Amino acid sequence: MAAAIKNKFGITAKLIEGHNGIYEVAVNGNMIYSNQGACSKRPKEDEIFQEIQKHTTPLSVEDSDTVSSDIFEQSRSLDIEFMYLDLSVCTWCQSTESNLEEAIAEVALVLKATGVNVNVKKIHIQSEEQARELGFISSPTIRINGQDIQLDVKESLCDSCGDLCGDNVDCRIWTYQGKEYTAPPKGMIIDAILREVYGGSKKSVETSTPSREVPENLRRFFTAKSKKEENEIVKVVDSCCSPSSNDPGCT
Repeated sequence: MAAAIKNKFGITAKLIEGHNGIYEVAVNGNMIYSNQGACSKRPKEDEIFQEIQKHTTPLSVEDSDTVSSDIFEQSRSLDIEFMYLDLSVCTWCQSTESNLEEAIAEVALVLKATGVNVNVKKIHIQSEEQARELGFISSPTIRINGQDIQLDVKESLCDSCGDLCGDNVDCRIWTYQGKEYTAPPKGMIIDAILREVYGGSKKSVETSTPSREVPENLRRFFTAKSKKEENEIVKVVDSCCSPSSNDPGCT
């Protein structure tokens, strides 16, 4: 009977030794056939097949392949977003980028062995509008499959970004194992990656939704940077058209 069920439905039946001539069939824990009270009666295959069909909805091979493929693609994709204000002078953003790349390299063999496809996207946040659109609230930020690797936001004065825009600007502080860092340690990033790979299919009790409100700190950065760039353009123009300039275009 087990072989017949396997051939008909592709289901591997588990045979359990009975007693007193009782013959029973269960599907997903639900009894679908029993000869108790008529132990001399042996069921025919067609009888069992009919009962199994009533209690199961088999997928076609095509549907089964499609469902399996969709589940596999969703569970095996790791999308990492690295968002930052500056990589040219900000040492905090530079160190974060470096640690992220090293962390991915260190777990690359594990990810490959488990069939995980990693996609890394680096996003330079250049305006308040872009920050609002992406829910960017602190620089730098690392998200894995849309989830910030650090739910709480702590910031401290960043001299590099202050020099860049000409105003006081705070950048992100990372907390890992009770200590604070100006860039996320590799261990913190690796923990976040492995947590998503092995536990990402389960919804976390504590989740974060990207905010659409741009914090005052970022607004101040973009405003100051824009003014500084405008002043630099004015200085260049003034220099070119100063009385000592030999540019014939100046009057």
